[in-house]
Amino acid sequence: MSHILIIDDEEKLRTLLSRIISLEGFEVIQAADCKTALKKLEQNDFDVALCDVKLPDGNGVELSKKIKERYPHIEIILLTAYGNIPDGVQAIKNGAFDYITKGDDNNKIIPLLHRAIEKVNLVKRLQQLQKQVGDKYSFDNIIGKSKPIVAAVSLAQKVANTDTTVLLLGETGTGKEVFAQAIHHASPRANKPFVAINCSAFNKELLDSEMFGHKAGAFTGASKDKKGLFEEANTGTIFLDEIGEMSLELQAKLLRVLETGEYIKVGESKTNKTNVRIIAATHRHLENEIETGNFRQDLFYRLSVFQINLPPLRERVVDIEILANQFVEVFCIKTKQNIKTLSADFVEALKQHQWKGNIRELKNVIERCVILSNGSELTVEDLPVELQNISSKNGKQLSAFDLASAEKLHIQKVLNYTNGNKTETARLLNIAITTLYRKLEEYKIS
Repeated sequence: MSHILIIDDEEKLRTLLSRIISLEGFEVIQAADCKTALKKLEQNDFDVALCDVKLPDGNGVELSKKIKERYPHIEIILLTAYGNIPDGVQAIKNGAFDYITKGDDNNKIIPLLHRAIEKVNLVKRLQQLQKQVGDKYSFDNIIGKSKPIVAAVSLAQKVANTDTTVLLLGETGTGKEVFAQAIHHASPRANKPFVAINCSAFNKELLDSEMFGHKAGAFTGASKDKKGLFEEANTGTIFLDEIGEMSLELQAKLLRVLETGEYIKVGESKTNKTNVRIIAATHRHLENEIETGNFRQDLFYRLSVFQINLPPLRERVVDIEILANQFVEVFCIKTKQNIKTLSADFVEALKQHQWKGNIRELKNVIERCVILSNGSELTVEDLPVELQNISSKNGKQLSAFDLASAEKLHIQKVLNYTNGNKTETARLLNIAITTLYRKLEEYKIS
């Protein structure tokens, strides 16, 4: 039920309006002056305020401005006397929804109220959707408690509130776009556009057009002007995934955007301005690409102002079970399955797999398992054959109680803790460095 506040010092008119509006199913509260109105506003959550211009202790036009400043979601309809139209116009400039002539336009009040309520509900719905989007892409949705992922999230949170260019490095499937979205939605640009493009999905000419736009007739098939993504993302964030695949010519254009905020559309000679934050990502080692002449060194320096390395899943063994349970929950809802637990052997087999496709591969495997499962528990038998057959060299299936499996898992955990420092890992394990290298080779730990 919508709540309406009537602010008018004329008791008879106030009572009449209250009766008319109440009959439409609205909850109505009355106030005779500015002071009482402000007190009622503090005590209740109103959708619309009907406010007279002339009040005993103030001016309704000024009051409407004050209300909008304190309660921007409330729509205000001003009640103005005949000949006082300028007050109504000024009220609208102050943020009021509309105005009506007091006493003569009572038949217009209800339709006007309904339109105001529609606007209020639309704004509330928009705010709700924005919150849902913010929640969906927040850092809280990056799952994991391993040291590498916690460190990566910490870095991303620190840089999010700036306009600094970010370079996300990591293997395919490690969640680079998830990080980019989280950085954007934690930034001052959160309510502005977020635009993403995979640079490996287009050839040079098409990527140029996608990024910077083109004029009609610029090339065969260009029948009309096209906005580029840098124009679409203006004031927001653009995410350039797999930037290592970009041609040298486009790298030069991107460098200009980074340095001056300017670009030229395909088939156009004039420059255009853009104000975007750039987040780039790649699975390639760009230093190696520079040495082979495939990537510009000056662009690399501009992009890598703030680098974040996203760890592969095999370096986040402690997170595998957490992620698996999360994916099971998601896919159970989608497929209407009722899986409650993961067996110890199932979890162990997941932890022993190398996950070359990282989180994306794990997600796909879990979806398959959920679809094929016939019980309330996922077991090794639900896994793809290649994961079922993960074993030591003698072909024995891995078990949560297998000594070799436990040793391998422990070595992986210590390596994660030391961020891959093998000398420190050997010291913590209290073994010789040569012994560690032998075990790394035996267990195929990279």
